[in-house]
Amino acid sequence: MKKILPVYVRVPLIFAFVFGAMEYFIDSGDQPAFIKFPMVGLFLAVFLFLLVAIEIVSSAVDNITYHLLTEEQKKQLDEAQSIPFTESTFYKNILNKLTRTKAIEQEADVMLDHNYDGIRELDNVLPPWWVYLFYGTIIFGAIYLVRYQIMDGNNQVQEFQTEMQEAKVAVAEYLKTAPDMMSKEKVTLLTDATSLAAGKAIYTANCVACHRPDGGGQIGPNLTDNYWILGGGIKNVFNTIMEGGRDGKGMVAWKASIKPSDIQKVASYVLSLQGTNPKDAKPTEPEAKEWVEEATKVITKDTLKVTNK
Repeated sequence: MKKILPVYVRVPLIFAFVFGAMEYFIDSGDQPAFIKFPMVGLFLAVFLFLLVAIEIVSSAVDNITYHLLTEEQKKQLDEAQSIPFTESTFYKNILNKLTRTKAIEQEADVMLDHNYDGIRELDNVLPPWWVYLFYGTIIFGAIYLVRYQIMDGNNQVQEFQTEMQEAKVAVAEYLKTAPDMMSKEKVTLLTDATSLAAGKAIYTANCVACHRPDGGGQIGPNLTDNYWILGGGIKNVFNTIMEGGRDGKGMVAWKASIKPSDIQKVASYVLSLQGTNPKDAKPTEPEAKEWVEEATKVITKDTLKVTNK
């Protein structure tokens, strides 16, 4: 039998439709579903094989059926298949339902009475597709009016602002549970016992060889006084552990082997050793400077000066 679309168009089209539907409905992240999920790839391979097999079997059945027809039947079938699609009964029925047009032979049925210099007018009905579309716009307009004018629904700007606020809240909640995104700008001092115990364990495993278990310093400097080579405070200590110390003779960078959340814990533990005064602590390094945390400055009317230029 004659098909509207040839097999080399029909098979890829069906396969692409199924493939696109699976990619749309299967959440596979940044990878295609047939790569991330092998069973999906297997299904697509089997589906393509079945499509090709069905087309081969269908073509074989059509050939066998054609050869079993009589010469008269073959002639009638060939004549029917030679009719263009636009001339087929199926196409004409669809077109007639969508347009309700009258044939030229039936123009007298819709001819209006008035005549102007031999010009006559036909009283054709509006195409059903146009009428249904017009009714659809009226229904849509009524729903839109009630939703956004009577019921005070959010417009596009309000919806955008709401979604942005929801996104900010979602990002903030995510950041609370994503400490490995910690950086020098975000790091804060941890004082809870659990975090300090975890920091002590990391310190014991990685830092005691240079700084001693009590932080008094050996190869590395003393960590218990207020003198720091690269600055004290949680931000500077965190950055020093993360990026390393002085070039050529300072501490190595630990960012490749200790994740940022753990560096925050060990930095907080190191700062908890301040003022412990261990026995035989290493003398202060010559280039170290005393670190004093900056107090929060309060601006009052007496200290605020406005200069007009």
